[in-house]
Amino acid sequence: MTSSAELTSETAALIAAEDEHLAHNYHPLPVVIARGEGAWVTDVEGRRYLDLLSAYSALNFGHSHPAIVAAAREQLGRLTLTSRAYHNDVLGSFATALAALCGKDLVLPMNTGAEAVETGIKVARAWAYRVKGVPADAASIVVAHGNFHGRTTTIVGFSDDPDARDGFGPFTPGFVSVPFGDAQAIEAAIDESTAAVLVEPIQGEAGVVIPPEGYLRAVREICTRRGVLFIADEIQSGLGRVGATFACDREDVVPDVYLLGKALGGGILPVSAVAADRDVLGVIRPGEHGSTFGGNPLASAVGLQVVRMLSTGEFQERASALGAHLEKALEELVGSGVTAVRVAGLWAGVDIDPAKGTGREIAEKLLARGVLVKDTHGQTIRIAPPLVVRGTELDWAVEQLRVVLAA
Repeated sequence: MTSSAELTSETAALIAAEDEHLAHNYHPLPVVIARGEGAWVTDVEGRRYLDLLSAYSALNFGHSHPAIVAAAREQLGRLTLTSRAYHNDVLGSFATALAALCGKDLVLPMNTGAEAVETGIKVARAWAYRVKGVPADAASIVVAHGNFHGRTTTIVGFSDDPDARDGFGPFTPGFVSVPFGDAQAIEAAIDESTAAVLVEPIQGEAGVVIPPEGYLRAVREICTRRGVLFIADEIQSGLGRVGATFACDREDVVPDVYLLGKALGGGILPVSAVAADRDVLGVIRPGEHGSTFGGNPLASAVGLQVVRMLSTGEFQERASALGAHLEKALEELVGSGVTAVRVAGLWAGVDIDPAKGTGREIAEKLLARGVLVKDTHGQTIRIAPPLVVRGTELDWAVEQLRVVLAA
């Protein structure tokens, strides 16, 4: 493990500058990254690391993907921002392509994933009042235990993570939380005031928690029959990560609303969006919602390139094949320092035996061996390499984990 005493002077100085002048809302691993290409990053001392986090799936296409960088550079030289007070010559193409990828009529572009979730909440409430006929200020949304949809005050209000929630109340009412993976609990929670069911098809922050087979199909059937919207938060799970364009595709399910972000910005800048059909997203009227930067020309150019890359199916196929490869390798560690493994495409949650250390301690030891992962919820490490990673690189990374656990 790399301690502060072992850091070089340059690395230590850069970390100290952050500690001195940044709010301490993160606890980063002790590495200062200066460059990135593909699945690899290089720190300020010239050491290379295999990135198995991908900025929480924002870097699905790797660092500095040449096609995405080229799209950004070309747009940088022409136009970057107009606000939505005017039209721009890129947004329409982006919206058309993204709507087609989602199989929906409309998209509403924003910036961050949390903004997409907040937008989805507003859309669901407006739909409930204007279409379903729910009395004013009475609409509720069913959510799941263990959820992570962002850190705005509304969102943390229906989180059960004490780190995200405690000390930030009072919270916005209108949310009912039920166990994740339990479709019967969702059905029981729905009443005449329910506007929507909001779930992650796979819970990423919780440790890549995959619901039982058939859960998403059951949620879809219940929402259709009970007349409520099915909102899928695909911000981490979508856009190729799980071996399909969306995690909902794994059960051939189409939600009423997709919430997208992270990889939509190609690792270049924040881009998010809500996608839905006209009868849902069309309830939003001019002046009711917006963003100065949402749908800006630079974001649109990058997002359009991302959608074009996904339209070939190449990245989905890589994630599926390499995910099976990764799963086999990780399962060999169960019983040898690993208590459980959950894999969906190139996305894995690995539960570490407490006798071998915490997730943070294992992440720090892997850092010293040139592998970047991130811990969550104490004993779990998450693995989410860029979809451009090679099978041999995954084998090497799993071997480093094997060595760390054996030590």
